[in-house]
Amino acid sequence: MPKPNDLEQKALQIIMNSGNEGLLQSELWRKLGASSREGSRIALKLEDKGLIRRERELRNGRWTYRLYPKRLPASIDSIVDCPCMMCPDSQRCSPSGAVTPQNCEKLTEWLFHIAETDFKILGDS
Repeated sequence: MPKPNDLEQKALQIIMNSGNEGLLQSELWRKLGASSREGSRIALKLEDKGLIRRERELRNGRWTYRLYPKRLPASIDSIVDCPCMMCPDSQRCSPSGAVTPQNCEKLTEWLFHIAETDFKILGDS
């Protein structure tokens, strides 16, 4: 029989893999092969530790909780199109160099594009 801490780790990994859409608490129990009581306790422990957040949700006429990770796994997707990755001036670029991130037009344009995209996404929510 797995230790409670092992189940918590497995549960946290499952919740993190659910991404921004989260996971119903009942789905977590099924994936863990745990009882609803055991699954609830694990979810509460993870919430108490600040690793997840639980939001109450009405599903099929019954109240349940949707579990969301407080942090998502790191991904290179967020920086894959950063102009610094292929910049010919990257060797000369530094905060006090001839080329600086503070006055790089390509980097500034890219950051504005990301901010604009994120603002649009937040506005749609």
